[in-house]
Amino acid sequence: MEQRSFIGFIIIFLLFQYACHKPPDVQKIVDLCIQKHGGDSYKRMFLGFDFRGRHYTARQFNGLFTYTREFEDSTGKVKDIFTNTGFMRLVNGDTIVLSEKKANAYKNSVNSVIYFALLPFGLNDEAVNKELLGEKMMNGKMYYKIKITFDEKGGGEDYQDIFVYWIDKEDYTMDYLAYLFYEDGGGIRFREAINIIDINGIMIADYNNYAMDDTSFDVTNIDSLFLKNQLKLLSQIDLENIQIDLLENEI
Repeated sequence: MEQRSFIGFIIIFLLFQYACHKPPDVQKIVDLCIQKHGGDSYKRMFLGFDFRGRHYTARQFNGLFTYTREFEDSTGKVKDIFTNTGFMRLVNGDTIVLSEKKANAYKNSVNSVIYFALLPFGLNDEAVNKELLGEKMMNGKMYYKIKITFDEKGGGEDYQDIFVYWIDKEDYTMDYLAYLFYEDGGGIRFREAINIIDINGIMIADYNNYAMDDTSFDVTNIDSLFLKNQLKLLSQIDLENIQIDLLENEI
């Protein structure tokens, strides 16, 4: 009887130890991060900002979206419009006929800028695969380190790109990100969030943008080079004239 009680105690103790040290659920971490940065407000919002001489807007309402980019060049006033139903380019108010290659290039360019501006909102897209790599100390704070890959179906033309996000264990802010890309010769970028602001419950950040050209390097280890000051500061990602409004009606 005493032996059975002892064995029972050991089983309970081991279960308790497992529960205490069970790895956190990566989906829950991402959900809390999205909630921290904007949550449901992302689903019914207007965002406008200027970036490198071009004006961008994003309207989202319950799954419907309209992303735009406006600028002037030698052809006149250009407006790119990307929605759930497709992409179009207007020049001086007239619709321009584009090759499929050019239309995809312009669409991806618009989508990329807005995708990064709205992070971590996109981390729950259907084509996203999440993996918790562990924890990492970064400049005095402990972070969850999460790897993101994409399914070919629904993952876009750059579905082979790999992303890594560092999410603060205490307040679930996304303070660092990195990605390996193959387009235009490829490379690795590491971004450090700076100038984080909250407008109407949605957090927006600028970034220090570091570069590495060696695509054979394991992007999941790029933080080690950052902490040793071995990355080249390529540029600063600054969003200007930011406007964020919460929408009550559909687009």
